[in-house]
Amino acid sequence: MKQLLLGFLLPLCSLHINAQTDNPVYDKAMADSLGGDDYGMKPYVLVILKTGTAKIDNNQVSDSLFKGHMTAIQKFADDGKLIVSGPLRKNEKAYRGIFILDVKTIEEAQVLLQSDPAIYAKVFDVELFQWYGSAALPLYLPNHYKIEKKKM
Repeated sequence: MKQLLLGFLLPLCSLHINAQTDNPVYDKAMADSLGGDDYGMKPYVLVILKTGTAKIDNNQVSDSLFKGHMTAIQKFADDGKLIVSGPLRKNEKAYRGIFILDVKTIEEAQVLLQSDPAIYAKVFDVELFQWYGSAALPLYLPNHYKIEKKKM
């Protein structure tokens, strides 16, 4: 019985050892240039936008806040702070959208988000989470945020 068990476990150990080899496509120079660690990863902040506490009945004010929101998104992108964003479909949690911000701390994200007039006015509330992802994430979506000025 011991020989049978040993015959089964020995090949599994070799699989584990082989799984510990370095990633052949890891590019240390690229990871370093993008602020990545030894795994090619870095911290970001995930922002979940949800329906806020403000009740805006004036359409002009509401339109102005949403225009300001879109302008803030563009500025975040232009400044290299926004990696990805987008709205969420209607859901029971009143979640409205997400951002992944290229900032290291929740505090840095909070300061940045206060420049969005819709967040500042509490049209949106935010939930913030530390997120650890690929340092190359900004390279996945180059030129993603080129909002046409005529739409704003």
